Amino acid sequence: MPGSMRIILIHETSPVLNVMLHILYGTSCAQHSPPFETLVDAVDHMPFYDISPATHITPSSHAYASLIAFAPIYPLQLYSLAGHHHLYDLAAPTSPHLLSYSLSSMSDETAERMGWLYLKRLFDLHADRLNALKEMLLSPPYPHEPTRECSFKDQSKLTRAWALVSAYLAWDARADLSTYNLQQAFGSLKNDLTCELCTTSLEGRVQGIVVKWATIRRTI
Repeated sequence: MPGSMRIILIHETSPVLNVMLHILYGTSCAQHSPPFETLVDAVDHMPFYDISPATHITPSSHAYASLIAFAPIYPLQLYSLAGHHHLYDLAAPTSPHLLSYSLSSMSDETAERMGWLYLKRLFDLHADRLNALKEMLLSPPYPHEPTRECSFKDQSKLTRAWALVSAYLAWDARADLSTYNLQQAFGSLKNDLTCELCTTSLEGRVQGIVVKWATIRRTI
């Protein structure tokens, strides 16, 4: 009928609806301090009203700022939310917070929620970093020209010690291995060195690994 009023039934709690309206109109809901669960529910329910999360949750939006603030606290849940709604700009800065996460402990429900594409990106991130680390560890310090005090045979002790530390690091390595732990692990080798040239070679090799490890990508 002309002039009749259309009634839309909304089955949302008032906190979720409040967040949805803030997202829709591009305003901040920070003054209400909504908990993470409410933000997630609001985003998840947007498609039911033909509202695209990807359209409204962009790096310049208030909704994005509210969500990314929870990345250090709820990285897996936030990454799953981003993957589920194809919010790459939200998933990427969240992914470094998952470098310490054991992917083997991920539940089937979580994997299904984030979707195969973002699951693969996360696995690739971990694998690429670990493979890069293992490749770097393969090369021991360069030997120096033999001297009266330190022959090639003497230097082989450092090579063997390097191999042992490398094997230990590679066996228990995580994608979030810190440069500090790298320095500590190989720095201990200096305690058994009496040759200054060997010490210099070791320090140079460790520094090279630390610098390179710091440049390996940390995001999907």
